[in-house]
Amino acid sequence: MELFDLLKALILGFVEGMTEFAPVSSTGHLIIVDDMWLKTEEFLGKYPAITFKIVIQLGSILAVVFVFWKRLFSLVGLYNIDGKKMNNRFNLLHVIVGMLPAVILGFAFKDLIDDYLFGIETVIVALVAGAILMIIADKFGPKRPKVQSLDQISYRQAFTVGLVQCLSLWPGFSRSGATISGGVLFGMNHRTAADFTFIMAVPIMMGASLVSVMKNWEYMSMDHIWFYVVGFLSAFVFSLISIRFFLKLISKVKLMPFAIYRIILAVILAAIVFL
Repeated sequence: MELFDLLKALILGFVEGMTEFAPVSSTGHLIIVDDMWLKTEEFLGKYPAITFKIVIQLGSILAVVFVFWKRLFSLVGLYNIDGKKMNNRFNLLHVIVGMLPAVILGFAFKDLIDDYLFGIETVIVALVAGAILMIIADKFGPKRPKVQSLDQISYRQAFTVGLVQCLSLWPGFSRSGATISGGVLFGMNHRTAADFTFIMAVPIMMGASLVSVMKNWEYMSMDHIWFYVVGFLSAFVFSLISIRFFLKLISKVKLMPFAIYRIILAVILAAIVFL
């Protein structure tokens, strides 16, 4: 395996790590960087290239576990936060209620999504649509949100955010963009909405990733093992950096700068693709 091939893995891990948890769409960015530039499918083959994107996503998930380990362990009874009783704080049922709508729709429409929504043109539209939702959230969300921490989230709010999360099944829309916007619109402050988004990402992303890896296992080759390893480690390291940075930033700048970035990116892509 050539050094340039490993550099491709490093770059794609960087893109995954820096965009997975920011509301800009990691899937959209990976499609753009890989399909328009690196073209790993030509090097790995179609199905191993799909599996590689899943493997680096697992690196991002591991970073979330590293940052939120106390909360995640508390959900399964392995850690007690501030001595609070389970029924008086954020618990596993909040996560299940929040992830259920997207899981059901994802399974029901997976083939349609894969066949019709993975492409530069659809990503461009999704970037703009997601930006509009984020602008609406910042403009019309409560000026003084009542929910200031995870422990104040109701089951109804968790389910409502889960419904909004279904929009992220459209590649390019952004799961974090959808869920943070939904949380802000329905009474959470930006930091709490982001925390809920990241914690809810672990079972959703891990489940989807493991299913995809198992489905494509036969296409993986030991000849490409270092490609996978470099991509995984790159995604993990850069996800750690981006998560910590984003959680400090979101309360200060909110969603508007990310929405503007998405619109600018969509315009540039449209010019490249259509002109």
